Amino acid sequence: MKQLLPFLLCYIHVLAWSQQPNLKVIKKELLFQEGEFFDQCHASTIEETTDGRFLVSWFGGSHEGNLDVVIWGTSFDGKEWSPPVIWADGLIGTTRHPCWNPVLFRAKDEQTVYLYYKVGPNPREWWGMIKTTEDGGKTWSTPKKLPDGILGPIKNRPLQLGNGDILSPSSVEISEDRWVAHIEKSVDNQKSWTVFPIDHQSAYNVIQPSILLHDECVLQVLCRSKEGTVMSSWSHNQGETWTPLVKTNLINPNSATDAIRSDKHFFIVYNPDLPGKDWWEGRAKLRLAYSMDGLKWTDLLQLEDQENGEFSYPTIFEDSKGFLHITYTYDRKNIKHILIQKNR
Repeated sequence: MKQLLPFLLCYIHVLAWSQQPNLKVIKKELLFQEGEFFDQCHASTIEETTDGRFLVSWFGGSHEGNLDVVIWGTSFDGKEWSPPVIWADGLIGTTRHPCWNPVLFRAKDEQTVYLYYKVGPNPREWWGMIKTTEDGGKTWSTPKKLPDGILGPIKNRPLQLGNGDILSPSSVEISEDRWVAHIEKSVDNQKSWTVFPIDHQSAYNVIQPSILLHDECVLQVLCRSKEGTVMSSWSHNQGETWTPLVKTNLINPNSATDAIRSDKHFFIVYNPDLPGKDWWEGRAKLRLAYSMDGLKWTDLLQLEDQENGEFSYPTIFEDSKGFLHITYTYDRKNIKHILIQKNR
């Protein structure tokens, strides 16, 4: 047995290495000219249209929470990104409010792209809004307020199940000291929604979940937390009940993450640091990690590794050709886009 041990260890090492995804970064770019359109920007989202173009949206203005903050967007035609334009604002009647956290989403085999976003004075008092486009972001419908109690996807995009049901990852910042997450489920193609809480009895404070599909009966959420760790919960009935929240092996500085499944791998983009005294601390480094089971995560790519600055609120998305796209806030002055090829 002792003679076999080195061979077994070598086999295990080779097996683990073979499971590691082989990724190649093929493009890094900033999406617009800094300072030309607004002073600050944050919270990007990306979606692909039926004709293969890409839409990216974010909020921007003089400063997060100011009345002039609106939802901006750009489109990529295969050659270049268009100049940013305003896609939505916070004007309700004659009263203006700041906008927050856009999320773009297109259901499978549908042309319509949905733009979910939040409007209100702060994350404890905001409400959900929605607009749609049929022409790849050239024109948008009249904005509509989501029903009371429905906020829409808070930061990360919805997940559509094989039966067509759509699960929207959401959360509520009840107060400065209490956060809870939930799923908003639609069985009628985003016409109506039902709320299913994610372990509201937990002492952990979590927001901004992303949803991972393990199979049609097993779902996992990964959440930002105040407790210094990315938190996880599981559902075995298509998102209607959830297990108690538990810590993963990923540290979290009270900063947003995003995660997806791609083939047999799970990927998450996160800031690898512990919470600091202030909420913005710990956001100068950004990494892509992978997992085979959603439980044990291993760092794969260093996207940012700086001493200062904010590189945060990532979104990760797989397009129709199998490329991975990551967008994130680049020091509140720009949105950075990274394109990754998966090598077989």
